[in-house]
Amino acid sequence: MNQYYVPRGGLPPQTELTTDRSMFTEAYAVIPRRTLSDITTSLLPFWDETRLWVIARPLSGFAETFSHYIVEVSPGGGSDRPETDPGAEAVLFVVDGGLTLTLDGAAHELEPGSYAFLPPGAQWTLRNGTGAKASFHWIRKAYQQIDGIEVPPAFVTHERDVELGAMPDTDGKWCTQRFTDPADIRHDMHVNIVTFEPGGAITFPETHVMEHGLYVLEGKAVYLLNTDWVEVQEGDYMWLRAFCPQACYAGGPGRFRYLLYKDVNRHMTLSRQFV
Repeated sequence: MNQYYVPRGGLPPQTELTTDRSMFTEAYAVIPRRTLSDITTSLLPFWDETRLWVIARPLSGFAETFSHYIVEVSPGGGSDRPETDPGAEAVLFVVDGGLTLTLDGAAHELEPGSYAFLPPGAQWTLRNGTGAKASFHWIRKAYQQIDGIEVPPAFVTHERDVELGAMPDTDGKWCTQRFTDPADIRHDMHVNIVTFEPGGAITFPETHVMEHGLYVLEGKAVYLLNTDWVEVQEGDYMWLRAFCPQACYAGGPGRFRYLLYKDVNRHMTLSRQFV
């Protein structure tokens, strides 16, 4: 059975040490799970009984292409007008409780492991009709429309229905669940789940153009970020700038899994508007 770390808020006691693993550099950032306290939450317009932690946002020197929220919806909460940016696409990934997603008039009951892709302009609402809190990840990106390329349609699935694809020559120690076809050029972002069994590793420093956001759903590992080996655990978040070298070793005792964002399938922007 899959496990997903869910932040509960609260506040560390006054007896806790201030020193921890938080890091913010030009190449990467690490946001440990202890940071997700009551005093770091945010609110959104048109959302009832809802709070969220913003763990990535477009910012010079930080996440340039996307935002990532962890959203907690109390019983009876939710929104009938969740997205205020008509150009935003999104992925929702539920990690706790139950939610009802109404998408283009059709209702979908979401549970932990449910995944929804919402293209720009999608008509959707989200409500918690249960008696317990629900939590989900909400990853948003400004969709890069290309003349002659259709916008991909919305879909709802569950991770149990998505194949666990082993990476070549890894004996199944390193696998990826891809929720969209990598060859589908309509998509300009991928949000996947990566799983390492104990002893699994990325055995070379990956250095490539994709910006990454990694939220650890389960387990622990040591992760190479630029020149630093960093120990991370479930509930931690990592942001990696494009071309930041990365590698991983999952020593166990259990498997190591993370939700991974990356931007894909588009030309590099060569011109910018200056205000």
